[in-house]
Amino acid sequence: MQYIMTFVWSFILVTMLNYVVSAVLSVDFNFQAGAIVSVVFSILIFAIAAVIPNEPTPDHH
Repeated sequence: MQYIMTFVWSFILVTMLNYVVSAVLSVDFNFQAGAIVSVVFSILIFAIAAVIPNEPTPDHH
């Protein structure tokens, strides 16, 4: 479920960013480019989450 929701939020946020930036720059809104970037962004998030360790760091005194 976390993978699905990560993709959904990535899709929503990247598409919104794509729309706003295209409106500010006065260029055509390209939905397909936003969808592709959102997939790449969600894969990047999954990779970062896999690299970060889950266990706490040892306490060295």
